[in-house]
Amino acid sequence: MTTFVLGLVLFFGIHLVQVLAPGLRARGVAAIGLLPWKGLYALLSIAGVVLIVQGFPPARAAYPPLYVTPAWLHLMAVVLLVPVFPMVLAAYLPGRIQSVLKHPMLAATKLWAFAHLLANGRPADLALFGAFLAWAVVLRISMKRRPPAPPVPGLPPGRWNDAIAVGFGLALYAAFVAALHLRLFGVAPLG
Repeated sequence: MTTFVLGLVLFFGIHLVQVLAPGLRARGVAAIGLLPWKGLYALLSIAGVVLIVQGFPPARAAYPPLYVTPAWLHLMAVVLLVPVFPMVLAAYLPGRIQSVLKHPMLAATKLWAFAHLLANGRPADLALFGAFLAWAVVLRISMKRRPPAPPVPGLPPGRWNDAIAVGFGLALYAAFVAALHLRLFGVAPLG
């Protein structure tokens, strides 16, 4: 459980720097430069993910479920997850989806975490998905209260971007439901 919790603290700690210590990034960039700061940020993020991935299975197995969800909630979670991949892709493909959602990646994270909380009741599940949900909510609220960040360079807006995001997103979702979720995480969404 220690590895898992350390991973959560490391990953979300670095991802909440702008919220918890707004001037820390600017001071860090001034002290070591932008590329080294980004490298440190990436290294700490990757280390957090590795610790989460290594620590989650034993943490999940260590404690019995706090609640057991009925089968219909599992099905509801599967349905709620349908738009998640299209929303993630829309974050990189400027179009109507992006303009309506403002921050499609955060919207996708909130929906993904909420759906998983509906279907999973072990303490480690609550810690993992609850942390992602809380992080996405806090980050979205903080973005409304601070000056807008400069735009991230990306693909130009295009009339087909939404169709591409939806088409490829639904294909990715189908692949996850059919095989990838079981292969990567050991759980069959419809099983």
